[in-house]
Amino acid sequence: MNRWRSNRGLRRVTTAGAVVAAGAIMLTGCGRGDGGGAGGPESKGAINDEPATGTVEVWAMGNEGEVLGELAKQFEEENPDVTIDVTAVPWESAHDRIATSIAGGETPDISMLGTTWVGEFAATGAFEPTPDGLVDEGDFFEGSWDTTIVDEVAYGVPWYVDTRVLYYRTDLAEAAGVEAPETWDEYKAFAKALQQQGATSGVSLPPGGFDSWQYVTPLAWQQGGDILADDGTTFTLDSPEWKEAFEFYASFFEEGISEPVRLEGGEIEQKFISGEVGSFYSGPYHVSLLLEQGGPEFADKFAVAMVPGADSRTSFTGGGNLAVFDDSENRDASWKFVRWLSEPETQVAWYDISSDLPSVQAAWDDPVFADDPYLSVFGEQLADSKAPPAIPTWAQVSAVIDQELEKVTRGETSVDDALAAVQQQAESIGTGQ
Repeated sequence: MNRWRSNRGLRRVTTAGAVVAAGAIMLTGCGRGDGGGAGGPESKGAINDEPATGTVEVWAMGNEGEVLGELAKQFEEENPDVTIDVTAVPWESAHDRIATSIAGGETPDISMLGTTWVGEFAATGAFEPTPDGLVDEGDFFEGSWDTTIVDEVAYGVPWYVDTRVLYYRTDLAEAAGVEAPETWDEYKAFAKALQQQGATSGVSLPPGGFDSWQYVTPLAWQQGGDILADDGTTFTLDSPEWKEAFEFYASFFEEGISEPVRLEGGEIEQKFISGEVGSFYSGPYHVSLLLEQGGPEFADKFAVAMVPGADSRTSFTGGGNLAVFDDSENRDASWKFVRWLSEPETQVAWYDISSDLPSVQAAWDDPVFADDPYLSVFGEQLADSKAPPAIPTWAQVSAVIDQELEKVTRGETSVDDALAAVQQQAESIGTGQ
């Protein structure tokens, strides 16, 4: 699973921060693919079960783009008259490349999308809504499927998923006589207990700044709070649930449980292996990194657990989706390829090639996931995970959360003032819908 490390960092950078071309594509998207009238955009019709034919051009990012061709060969063997042409696009340039292709009317047939890009690009009218009956949305993790929905319309299909769980040092926990925490109270006591066994930081949390919203937002979700009200347009970022989330998060810095600096890739692994960090949150790619860097003997010194929670144990979910452009020159074969990639057997094969976790729940019944002590926990967590709303302006709004949370953890502002600023700026930015 090494390939996750080099690309996940880029994935997070471009997904959360890429807003450079947003204004341009919002303008150029007007009038495109907005069929369906008052009822909203509609698909061009169902996809049959006949073999796929012709050429399908696919853009895939990072490691996925490098290795998708290997899996696509299997589809070509099953459909001898089709050619899948995969272009690997670096994550750091992917957002702008998609935006430019939409503006210029030179799009491929299929593009992989970071989950937080869906709302932004769907607003341009560039993507065809998912055809009725193509897949069963109930086959996917609910949080993952929700990343395809914009104004009650699905655009594309979840391809793979990512979520966060708690990594912790089992040897320190055993020495302290504590078990993996399930609640907030247990969580703080657990982290302090790890410090008493020699960890400098009981847990490593980003002190605000880039993408820290992914760590604090689940704390609001766990209490029943949310980013938008039920009307889908009103921000609720100054609610009591958000106040509790910010206060609880900040308390780990105020009480010296988490270090006051962000640990970057490479640092967190080494400090965890050395015992300086007792626990941290991350995705599945860290399992192999720790096993490789810590050596065979380190396998008995760490484990993973579902995130501790309040009323629920909800975690953040992300990943990658596949969407078909409205202007696709081979729409039929494109959707057939997307459908094939969503079959449980294909998703298991894809994991073997890419280390990407399946978005289809049935794939998790395979022993490769069900019998793995690490991956099985990720499967449990995905059943209680959530993504932010698919609104075009989410990258801008989330950046405000990052900024204000950092002020709170540094003691530069109060939680009340920070959330008032977040709410005010979010309302000013709007949902872009």
